[in-house]
Amino acid sequence: QVQLAESGGGSVQTGGSLRLACVASGRTHSPMSVAWFRQAPGKEREFVAGISSLRGATGYRDSVKGRFTISRDNAANTVYLEMIKLEPEDTALYYCATAVGATTTTSMRVIKLYNTWGQGTQVTVSS
Repeated sequence: QVQLAESGGGSVQTGGSLRLACVASGRTHSPMSVAWFRQAPGKEREFVAGISSLRGATGYRDSVKGRFTISRDNAANTVYLEMIKLEPEDTALYYCATAVGATTTTSMRVIKLYNTWGQGTQVTVSS
C-alpha cells in the first residue's frame, strides 16, 4: 500500500510562487502515474496537472498552463508542482494522487483512475 504526503502550501499574494511536494512511501515499486488535483470551498475537485509513468508525459488544465510545472524525482519518490504567477483563483486545497500504471495526457484528468490520495495542502492567494 502506498501513502502520500503533501507539503509546501501556504499563503502568498497575487503573483507569488510556491512549490508543492508529494512524497510517496510504502509499496512504491510499481510504476505509478501521479496527478495534482485541487478543491476550493463549495466546488468540485478538479484536475490541475499530471505526470505519467510512461516517459514522464505531462498534462495541465488550461488555466495553469505556463504558470505551473509538474516534475518528478523517482529516486526520492517525490513529485513536485512548481507554481508561479499565482492568482486568487488558485486558492484551494491541493491533493496529490496516484494511479497504478501509465496514464495518457487525456486519461490523467479522470479522477476515478486515482486510487491513493494524500491529505492535501492548503494554498491561499490574496489579492
